[in-house]
Amino acid sequence: MSPDAGPGGWCSGCCRTCRAKTAGRSRSGPGRPAPHGMQHLLCRAVWDADAVRDDVREYVVEHLRDEAAVLVVDETGDVKKGTHTVGVQRQYTGTAGRIENSQVAVYLVYSAKRGHAAVDRELYIPRSWTCDPDRCRAAGLGEDTTFATKPELARTMIERFLDAGHHVGWVTGDEVYGGNPKLRTALEERGIGYVLAVACSAELPTDAGKFRADALARKVSKRAWQKLSAGPGAKGQRFYD
Repeated sequence: MSPDAGPGGWCSGCCRTCRAKTAGRSRSGPGRPAPHGMQHLLCRAVWDADAVRDDVREYVVEHLRDEAAVLVVDETGDVKKGTHTVGVQRQYTGTAGRIENSQVAVYLVYSAKRGHAAVDRELYIPRSWTCDPDRCRAAGLGEDTTFATKPELARTMIERFLDAGHHVGWVTGDEVYGGNPKLRTALEERGIGYVLAVACSAELPTDAGKFRADALARKVSKRAWQKLSAGPGAKGQRFYD
């Protein structure tokens, strides 16, 4: 099997419901007696991951194009057993809902009326790695690898999306990103609106001075609030209080 015949099979394999997703399982089926082609694609074939990322982004925008589309930033992790996987350390991961030995990445999702899909990703490399050049070198990281926070990774991906000539209505994310003033400023400078969560203890400037976010929320009358749907779901509109 040629390497260029493998990506489709790999994606199909990742979507299967089987518990273990190995190269062998990903390519199993009629006419696919051995996993050698998939193993070659994943281990030995030379391909440009960033070029593939750009192709995926263009494909997604072409098929889901929506002037009111939203960019969503969020991180997720993969629980690991060892210490050699790039970026692995004991850290919080939403996958497990607790601190685990894991690898974490930040993702950028294009969300439109007709659907949503990831269009970019950046691996989070903790300081425990960037402060250890020998470990980085052994894992194949470049000499120029430097530490970047998750909001900084999000900003890099958002700017890459916009610099590619695409437009979105606004950007959203949780308080990991809403609590970073540099990210908010960067979005404002690009003329991009945002709805980013902040911690209840965050202090917000007003004409009357600074107030905690939860204190300001309590000052708003119940009549002033509007309940908005997060979109249609399997059981109707999705409302969250």
